[in-house]
Amino acid sequence: MITVVLFQLGGPDSQQAIEPFLYNLFRDPDIIDFPFARIAREPLARLVSANRAKKVAGHYGDLFKKFGGSPLNNNTHRQAQALEQELRRTGEAKVIVAMRYWHPLTEEAVAELARARASQIVLLPLYPQYSKTTTGSALNEWNRHFKRNGIPVHSIDDFHDYPPYITAQVERINEALPQFPAGEPVELVFSAHGTPANLVEKGDPYSPQVNASTRLVMEMGGWTHPHRVCYQSKVGPGRWLQPSLHTAIRELAAKKARNVLVVPIAFVSDHIETLEEIAHDAREEALSQGIERFAMTEGLNDSPAFISALAQLVRERTGVVSRH
Repeated sequence: MITVVLFQLGGPDSQQAIEPFLYNLFRDPDIIDFPFARIAREPLARLVSANRAKKVAGHYGDLFKKFGGSPLNNNTHRQAQALEQELRRTGEAKVIVAMRYWHPLTEEAVAELARARASQIVLLPLYPQYSKTTTGSALNEWNRHFKRNGIPVHSIDDFHDYPPYITAQVERINEALPQFPAGEPVELVFSAHGTPANLVEKGDPYSPQVNASTRLVMEMGGWTHPHRVCYQSKVGPGRWLQPSLHTAIRELAAKKARNVLVVPIAFVSDHIETLEEIAHDAREEALSQGIERFAMTEGLNDSPAFISALAQLVRERTGVVSRH
């Protein structure tokens, strides 16, 4: 039986979970790394998570009411169910979810895997573009808990240029474009989660892969609309990837852009950074600065095209030939 482990960030599922979730995030050595970090990381994580929890409590509260919990967790479990169903078309399969910072945590996923009758294991982080802060962190945590037992393990480190994934992104954009008046130009803004700028300088491939994904989506889509790449979700005073989503909105407003469509190119599930940071905060900022129409593409979530892409990735990596 093929057993797939889907890795994702995770998200708090109640108001009480917000601060411990953020604490787990900010104590991650793959994210918080600086001289003497081994000593300062824990107290710093407690301080930052307590302050950050107060700032985001309102946004999370809105999401809890609307989605009955964490939308990221809900979407990831739906992806897991859909992927398992698709893989079972060609044989026995099980899909397990491993969240990095909230339940089901990685060690819980390892325990579940131990009960499965796996003949092959596929580690599949749900981050299209590789970064040490996301995919790297997820796989490091997995290796801290998983004891190899002779079962073949395949790791899919990124799928930023995988044609079926690009197809799924193009489909979402084509679904969103009819919201704008026919014949008018629409500014396509590809927004990715930011990372500290020094990671790229140290060779982290995340930013180049974001650019590559964007280029491939534009090529496959064949649109004539102008486009740009930006980054969001900066935390702390350090130097992060630029330009920011806020900068992009200000620049578009200054050039009198009327129509803006944001594409969350580095996210595969709707969650707080798309539903609140883009669809709510950035939208309000854009409209207040004179942009007439602002929209965001729906996350890939469990769209048939995206689930098919993930299944094809798994089959190719494990040597299973689809009968469909």
